[in-house]
Amino acid sequence: MDVAAQVTILATAMKTNQPDTRLGPEVVPEGAFFFPVESFRAPMDLGFLLLPRFTLLAFSAALDPLRIANQLAQKPLYRWTVFSENGEAVSSSSGMDVSVHGSLDTLPKDLRLIVCSGNQGLEAANETTVAHIRKHVRFGGKTGGICTGAATLARAGLLQDRTFTLHWENQPGFVESFPDLLPSARRFEIDGDLWTCGGGAAATEMMLSVIQRDFGRDFAVVVSDMCLNGGDLEPRTAQRSSLARALSTRNARLVQVVQAMYHNIEDPVTFDDLSEMTGLSRRQIERQFRQYLGGTPMTVYRNIRLDRARALVIETDMTIAEISAACGFNSTGVFSRHYRDRFGSAPSVHQNNRQKTE
Repeated sequence: MDVAAQVTILATAMKTNQPDTRLGPEVVPEGAFFFPVESFRAPMDLGFLLLPRFTLLAFSAALDPLRIANQLAQKPLYRWTVFSENGEAVSSSSGMDVSVHGSLDTLPKDLRLIVCSGNQGLEAANETTVAHIRKHVRFGGKTGGICTGAATLARAGLLQDRTFTLHWENQPGFVESFPDLLPSARRFEIDGDLWTCGGGAAATEMMLSVIQRDFGRDFAVVVSDMCLNGGDLEPRTAQRSSLARALSTRNARLVQVVQAMYHNIEDPVTFDDLSEMTGLSRRQIERQFRQYLGGTPMTVYRNIRLDRARALVIETDMTIAEISAACGFNSTGVFSRHYRDRFGSAPSVHQNNRQKTE
């Protein structure tokens, strides 16, 4: 649908005093399987705002359960409009360009707007877009975010005292930029009129939760089966695998040591502290780290801190000195040397590359 057609829809709606929030077409494809929905009401209208370098997987994972719901019911249970900041196609993080139905200038106030972004989500939206979203909520609109979409909502001042989440990879940079906001570790959160998820499969799970709320568990299970989601509607809380699973061990004391490392990045604990809190001797800790993690405890600990540092380099505008201090390094020179050894380039190189893509 071109811009002229969208304007015609809006103009007609204004004349009849019946606002039409549907700028995109109704999608009710035919399928081999049918599941009748008797309690039909007016379709729910959603909007997806695609920001530059958005995650295609997260967007499609959120959109397709809605399409499948319509297909199963053979009714437009859900309608959606895809927006960009300027109405032009948007390039995803995988380099695929996705066309849209319109720009934010055509955004109806009674539509739920879900912000879709990817890496560098903190800078993905321009200031005009942030103001648009803030105004949308002020006049009664609802919002959500998938993958890193919550970062744009935070910039708009919409997450204070709310429960929300975003992808775990981007949470360290988010917390540094918004120290008063604490994202959830859960895969998705529905806090009243605010929907957020960590992206990927969590976007499907969030939409299945909405479908279950709207049309019941039996219908949602069939939608889940069509997504090959296994029909399990119980929320899988954590975004990441458990640390024990990641380490391929059930050694509780080893897991405790590594957890202590993750929880003490800015102010690293000493080897003696680790020994005391676990009751393991230094020799026992060293032996278990070499056996299960293939390195010394201090090397593993330094790499954990360096991984956090790289996230801050990519996700934030913090200086190298600020990142160095936030990750427990007393010297920027030492930090830069270890960073280069681990990632092949100095932190300033990664920082400059990020700035060139903005």
